[in-house]
Amino acid sequence: MRDFRASFLVLLALSSAVRAAAQIQAAPVPGEMRNSFFAVTVNNQRVDVAHAASNYEFLSFDTTGPADISVTAADPHFWDSGVDIQPWRLGLRATHPDGEPQTIRFRIPGPVKLSISRPGDFLNQARMLFVFADSPPPPPPPAGPGVTIVPVGVHRESLNPKTGDTIYLEPGAFVFGSLNLWQVENVRVLGRGTILYDGPQDPNADTGWLHQPDWHCIVTDQARNIEIDGLTCIIRSRTWSIQMKDSTGLTFDDLRVIAGDPGNANQDGMDWLGGGDTVVNHSFFRASDDDLAALGNWDGYTQAAMTTPGADVNNILVENSEFSTSISNVVRLGWPQKIYNLHNFTFRDSDILHAGIGSCGQTFGLLGLWSANGASGDRSAVSFENIFLDNWYSLEQMEQEKPSLHGFQFRNIWALDQPPLAESTIIGDVSGVTFDNVKYGQARVTSDAGLPLSVSGGAQQPGFAPAPALVAAFTVDPLVFSPGRKVTLTAEDMPGAEYTWLFGDGSSAKGRRVRHRFPDALGTELDGKNGAGRFRVLLHVTGSAGHEDWAAQGLVAVGQFHDAVRSASPPAPGLSWNIFPGTWTTLPDFSTLQPAFAGQSPNLIAGSPGLKQFATSWDGFIDIPADGGYTFHLIDRDGARLVIDGMEVAKTGPPFGLVCGSPGNALRYGRGSLGLRAGLHAIHIEALNTSSDGAPRLLWDGPSTPLVEVPAAAFSHLSP
Repeated sequence: MRDFRASFLVLLALSSAVRAAAQIQAAPVPGEMRNSFFAVTVNNQRVDVAHAASNYEFLSFDTTGPADISVTAADPHFWDSGVDIQPWRLGLRATHPDGEPQTIRFRIPGPVKLSISRPGDFLNQARMLFVFADSPPPPPPPAGPGVTIVPVGVHRESLNPKTGDTIYLEPGAFVFGSLNLWQVENVRVLGRGTILYDGPQDPNADTGWLHQPDWHCIVTDQARNIEIDGLTCIIRSRTWSIQMKDSTGLTFDDLRVIAGDPGNANQDGMDWLGGGDTVVNHSFFRASDDDLAALGNWDGYTQAAMTTPGADVNNILVENSEFSTSISNVVRLGWPQKIYNLHNFTFRDSDILHAGIGSCGQTFGLLGLWSANGASGDRSAVSFENIFLDNWYSLEQMEQEKPSLHGFQFRNIWALDQPPLAESTIIGDVSGVTFDNVKYGQARVTSDAGLPLSVSGGAQQPGFAPAPALVAAFTVDPLVFSPGRKVTLTAEDMPGAEYTWLFGDGSSAKGRRVRHRFPDALGTELDGKNGAGRFRVLLHVTGSAGHEDWAAQGLVAVGQFHDAVRSASPPAPGLSWNIFPGTWTTLPDFSTLQPAFAGQSPNLIAGSPGLKQFATSWDGFIDIPADGGYTFHLIDRDGARLVIDGMEVAKTGPPFGLVCGSPGNALRYGRGSLGLRAGLHAIHIEALNTSSDGAPRLLWDGPSTPLVEVPAAAFSHLSP
């Protein structure tokens, strides 16, 4: 078990027993760096918040233990749609002080790295706050020859250490420039300072790949034995954040990378162009492109540059870290035409806060490996293990034309509260792919269909490992409950195991069987708006041999039930639909429109005779099988909305275009919960078709109903 998780569990226990205020220490932020949107206190002590890039802000402080955090937004309605505190596996939840809707409060168990935003709002224009709570004290300044200490304050110069140098950035030191590690060895960069890169790149052109000094936050060229510890990298330009070329023996610990680019492209987090032998530990990445990428080389977009063989990339270990991006992949290990080899890439014990949505020729995923158009190389021993998925798009996309991809493992992948939006693919010369305990909530994936996965182009069918010896699973009694009612949660018996529960309301408990009262009908993210709130309940099971497993389930506390309707005549199967020609960018007011076509269908399918751009509405009833709290999950590309019994339940985000010339928009996701009585309920769904094909998808889960597509049998309508 990783050391971070072990320490987290200790802190979790302490947080429920130790109420004394922890000691807080924060470095000052210079005036030109201070943000004007968020005001933050930690244990009632005001802490400066720095502006990073785009609409991103961050704060850093040291804490000796649990701490109470208060965040006040300048916009009094900023938190109206809810609060998302990530990583979800921490089980944190905000509250609103009485009479202060623009303020949220929550308690952290100790040192953590957090992303705070509104639910579903994480693309490049999102307003986000990143919280870095550290363990005190910071490493002391070293002494001796070759040591440079960068003091508190603003410094407008790049850092260019020589072989054997040590640079110490004091907490509160802000360096406007780059860290250039050009053909040097045995260099250390320590402390808890910040490098802010805001270079001369054209915001509308892809020149961020250029390999040269003063073009990235950190750049290495043929560097050896480099240690970087405690550094924050802020990137405001359209350029790669950390670029490493033909460099080895690199160690990054407690690194924080925040890259924000309004253009939302060509702003990777960390790239290997040959080399490797790298360890990345206890770090945080927010990028506007791939978080991590290994490509062998990159010297431009000409045919000659793209097809020149690159250097091998070997022996990379990334662990105990958090990752967030708005587009592209969390990890990219291939690109069309590129020729290079890669061996021993391990990505483990980490949280995916936000995985990129959409596609650039290939759909984005946790892993993107797009080796097309003559690309080749041997890539093997790639492992993803103990990975938590919060907001995500697809698991993996693997395509290889010629030798070869082999020995890829996905083990203990825990999707905590959202289904996959896009299917995974394995195409071409790919073999030896194993899925071992990939779980969506409580359900373990055991087949291609369950992933879902498409295998083609001669690829070998992947293997699905049998169930592990240690399994996290639980039942709930009663299945239907109101706020304040006692609920019993019982874990599957695993002899000798320990059980830790996180209830999604900021509280926790231990034991195989626990009883809990959910406090209200707002849910974990404070987004319950129709009398019911979904709480993200997590169970962590650990065994004596160090094995572990997680299970997740959304439980809906119902404060208000909505009664079923009575139909004057027996309804007919399916839904009625209407089609409205038009070129909208947002959903129109359908009540003011006259349909051009009308009909009935068994599900969310409608005709579109001769139309390229139009809107569609579906109306009828949905048959609820039993009283309870139900969550509805809506997925669409151009924009969709779900209304039940006259209440808006879910609405997808605004259209978000695919990149690299790919037509159409990315899949967007929205969800909402309701307390519904058994029987028929009026349903209305509307969607746009402006640049993408396909109807919206609607899924549900509820008491005794796992997360599945709403079956056609649940829909009905009144015949004309």
